[in-house]
Amino acid sequence: MSAGQVDSQPRIHRADVTAVTRVGKAMVRVTLGGPDMVDYPTTGVGDEWVRVFFPDAPGEAVRLPRLEGRGWVYEDGVEPSEMRTYTIRDWRPGEVDVDFVVHGTGVATTWATSVDVGGQAGLTEPVAVYRRAEDAGHQFLFCDEPGLPAALRICEEAPEGLASTLVCEVRDSGYEIQPARDDIECIWLPGAGNGVSPSRLPDVLSGMDIPQGAAVWVGTESRVSRTLRRQLREEKGLARTAATTMGYWVHDKEGWIAAYDALGEEFADKVRTLYDSDRDPDEVADIVDGLYEKNGL
Repeated sequence: MSAGQVDSQPRIHRADVTAVTRVGKAMVRVTLGGPDMVDYPTTGVGDEWVRVFFPDAPGEAVRLPRLEGRGWVYEDGVEPSEMRTYTIRDWRPGEVDVDFVVHGTGVATTWATSVDVGGQAGLTEPVAVYRRAEDAGHQFLFCDEPGLPAALRICEEAPEGLASTLVCEVRDSGYEIQPARDDIECIWLPGAGNGVSPSRLPDVLSGMDIPQGAAVWVGTESRVSRTLRRQLREEKGLARTAATTMGYWVHDKEGWIAAYDALGEEFADKVRTLYDSDRDPDEVADIVDGLYEKNGL
């Protein structure tokens, strides 16, 4: 490869930590760059997500797999690295910011709160989810703390003239993070959701006027996301394509996994077959939501 050329083939990028910044009471921003990030792409969509591969310890090198088909593989004898999914808070040529919610002692939280400049992580290339109609005149975003970085970026990068309303649950007063633009309506719900108390988002959505033609984005705990998705369809009458809803995390994940596994391999195969099919993704999401709810997931 000659000087100035970059490898355009999709790959997992080895990223160096170039800065660590505290953002608000419960968020740490890790800036990632370095030689292998010079050609790191962006979809240009505010909720683009990536898989982050972590080293065994913050000061160690990260072991990276190679991409193969729709997944990845490690060389024989190489222990897989821990991996989690996050959104890109900001993208600049050769550098990205990833915001980590600080809670508990999980792999990602431990790494983000203890890594220093010079540390490493691995990043897959980003995938966008939000599909906002070009003629939408207003966008409504519903989230909790894990979904807030994506929601903020969507609002901040919205074109001039597109109204944005952000509704966000935070664990307590003082945990709000204000957007970088002052033309965004923010509705904060302190002491709600986030694993500290029941979500208030369904009640708030019920009382809101969501006009036809608006775009809606939801990034919350998985069960809350399913509830909001159903409300948007049944109560608000929004078209399937008008709302993008995602489960960003699962409350009591260990219990959820145990309940899922208890349903057996036949159930898991049914879900995998749906996701691997060529059916419309929104239709698949509806079917899977119904299967989960029917089985108490």
